[in-house]
Amino acid sequence: MGIFGRKNTDETTTTTAAAAVNPDLAALTGDYTIDPAHSTIGFVARHAMVTNVKGKFNEFTGSLHLDGAAPARSTATIDVVMQSVDTGSADRDNHLRTADFFKTDEFPTMTFRSTGAEALGGDDYRVTGDLSILGITKPLTIDLEFNGSAKDPFGNERVGFEGKAEILRSEWGLTWNAALETGGVLVSDKIKLNFDISAIKNA
Repeated sequence: MGIFGRKNTDETTTTTAAAAVNPDLAALTGDYTIDPAHSTIGFVARHAMVTNVKGKFNEFTGSLHLDGAAPARSTATIDVVMQSVDTGSADRDNHLRTADFFKTDEFPTMTFRSTGAEALGGDDYRVTGDLSILGITKPLTIDLEFNGSAKDPFGNERVGFEGKAEILRSEWGLTWNAALETGGVLVSDKIKLNFDISAIKNA
């Protein structure tokens, strides 16, 4: 089921964009707060040209506005505490916090502010926006899959999304690297971002 529209299987004709909004889906329209205890914002980088290192940020806040009638009016904001980076290695995490990478003393937060959204069909959506790292802001496109909605045992109305994107870290000033004797570099320029989001509808 798509969050912004779906085909009515009881109809023999194809549902058009002008069709009435399904009331079940329209009910999801509203403002949501991302639940960090049940969400993950992560990344993957190639290390030494041969393996992937996975990391995540343990502290972040965010909000969503979902519009069931017009997905283009949906919005998303995320603020990530860069000091909370976690790759499973204390030495590596401390290096990432230094001036070689995130400069967390000077730039404590990474932010994303959406500028557009669109339904691609089925459960697939695309959000575009501005990603700011190290004081540099550049566009980012996130492809999302809607995982559904549910009421949890505490009475919270939840929605879930999985998302992915790719960036070149050098475009945000993250240029530190080291050459390998066998050729290539220690850390890839291309970084894969992944999002596993659970958000609670505001009362």
